[in-house]
Amino acid sequence: MGIAIVTGASSGLGWEFVQQLSRNYPHLEEIWAVARRKERLERLQEKCNVKIRPVCLDLTEEAALKELESMLCRERKKVCFLINCAGFGKTGGAGQIKWQSQAEMCRLNTEALTAVTCIALPYMVQRGRILEASSSAAFLPQPGFAAYAASKSYVLSFSRALHQEMKPRRITVTAVCPGPMRTEFFLRASGKAELSGIKRYFMAKPGKVAAKALRDASRGKDISVYGISMKLLRAASKALPHALLLPLVRLVSWENTEK
Repeated sequence: MGIAIVTGASSGLGWEFVQQLSRNYPHLEEIWAVARRKERLERLQEKCNVKIRPVCLDLTEEAALKELESMLCRERKKVCFLINCAGFGKTGGAGQIKWQSQAEMCRLNTEALTAVTCIALPYMVQRGRILEASSSAAFLPQPGFAAYAASKSYVLSFSRALHQEMKPRRITVTAVCPGPMRTEFFLRASGKAELSGIKRYFMAKPGKVAAKALRDASRGKDISVYGISMKLLRAASKALPHALLLPLVRLVSWENTEK
């Protein structure tokens, strides 16, 4: 049948995608699970029926991207699924977070995602599916989460444009736009294990987000939004002036930001 490639596979949404691909598409030849933490990738095989190939790479490094490209070129694998979940965020004012951290985040969230997608495109099968991890933060600028939201806005725009480009090949490209999820994300983003304030009431389970994203991709949708609250946020971002919404977004974002 071909292979699936999942980046950010060692935790969170990427981890869930690997398991659901294994359950829903047992005829996949193998799943290339890409992340930095080898021990976590190896544990995936215990939970999956499909063969898991751990691919330990740091996608912020050009050498790692070239290695992934070489693997595909060498083995000439047919790619049925590409799911880009590698990424992270940092909360805080743009002037408070180290520039090196913000630059690394943008490299992983945008440059690496773009590179991996372009590397995989020549090997994608007709009717293949690409899922790109964006975020509900892409719908509006996010004071206190500025660079992260901007990076996810890029992913949303890139994915929707690519969806149109790939129509002659019948390849679906879906931007996955969840809200807050119960993952390690916020521990890395803010140093806190859990959210405080209103956002904690909208935490979604990553398994449900992944399941809906796979369904939406199978239906040819270019965007997947999980949960009524995030759908309302998207509708508001299109219907109301951003000048009206941004002060409200700032209040919500600042609840989880070190000032």
